[in-house]
Amino acid sequence: MYQVDAFAERAFQGNPAAVLILVDWLSDGVMQAIANENNLAETAFARPNGKSWDLRWFTPVHEVDFCGHATLATAHVLAAEHNVPGDMAFATRVGELRVSQREGAYQLDLPCFPPQPLGGELTLALQEIFPLGTVSSFRNFENLFVELADEASIRSFVPDLLRIGTLHPLGLVITAPGRAHDFVSRYFVPGAGIPEDPVTGSTHATLVPYWSEKLGKTHLSAFQMLASRRAFAMRPGWRSRADRRSCENLHEGGNLPSRMNSCHSETASPHPAFSVRAKLGRSAMRTHQAWTSANSASRFRPSATLTK
Repeated sequence: MYQVDAFAERAFQGNPAAVLILVDWLSDGVMQAIANENNLAETAFARPNGKSWDLRWFTPVHEVDFCGHATLATAHVLAAEHNVPGDMAFATRVGELRVSQREGAYQLDLPCFPPQPLGGELTLALQEIFPLGTVSSFRNFENLFVELADEASIRSFVPDLLRIGTLHPLGLVITAPGRAHDFVSRYFVPGAGIPEDPVTGSTHATLVPYWSEKLGKTHLSAFQMLASRRAFAMRPGWRSRADRRSCENLHEGGNLPSRMNSCHSETASPHPAFSVRAKLGRSAMRTHQAWTSANSASRFRPSATLTK
C-alpha cells in the first residue's frame, strides 16, 4: 500500500490518498475496513483490466462514485512504482477517466457535471445552515453547492459539521467570486468521514461550468481554501474529436506546488470536460506499508501487491 500526496511537489502537502494495486478485488468489507483504518479522505483500489485499469475509491465510511486526487495518486503509483508507461485509462462509476504523463506532470481528464436545481427539502436544509441567506444554490449527483456573497464569506465560514452531516450522502461545497482568482471554494463531507477536504478535483467538475456560464469566461482561475491553499486554472470545453484544444498554462498564485489545466480528450463523449494537470514528483510519495497475505510491512519500497 502506498500513500501519495496529490496536487503536491513534495511530501506532506496537497491531499493524501492511499493506493493499493490489486490482482483482483478483495471483498467490499475488507476494502472498506482498510479505508477505515487508513482514515484518509480516500483509499484507491485498482486492478488490471486488459490494457486499462478498474478503479474504485473508498472514504473511511463508504465507497464513492468519483474522486480526482486519488485517481492522480493511482496513476503516480502505477508510473513510478510499477513502471506503467504512457497514458492510462481507468474504468470507474462515472465512466472512463484518462491520465496522461506530460513534461514531468500528470494530466487528468475529467467529465463535466453541470449544475442541477435543488428540491424543496434540500433548500430548507440549506436555509438552516445559512440563516443569513445565499446568492444561489444547486447540486450535482453527489454534492450540494452554495454561492455566497464574496471571498470573505468563504474564509470566515464556520461549518456546523453536525448539521452538514445530516445532508449525507451529499457533501457541501461553498463558493464565491474571488479577489485574485475567478472563484474560490471550500468542501465539507463530514458524513463520509471528511470534515473538510483540502484540495478536490471532483467538485470542480461542477464549479467550472457554473462559473464559466456566470462569468462568461472559458479560462478560469480557482482557489480552494484551506491550509494547503491550492490554486487552479481551468478551461471548460467540449470533448469531441472535432474540437481539440491545447492546454492552457496554470496561473500560480503565490508559492503553490500544483498545477491544473484544461484541454480535451481525444475520445468522443457527450459530456463537456476539463483536465487537471498536477505535478507529482517521487518526493510526493510517502510509502508506509505493503499489505500481503502475511501482513508484512516495508517502509520505503514495497515489492508485493495485495492479493486475495
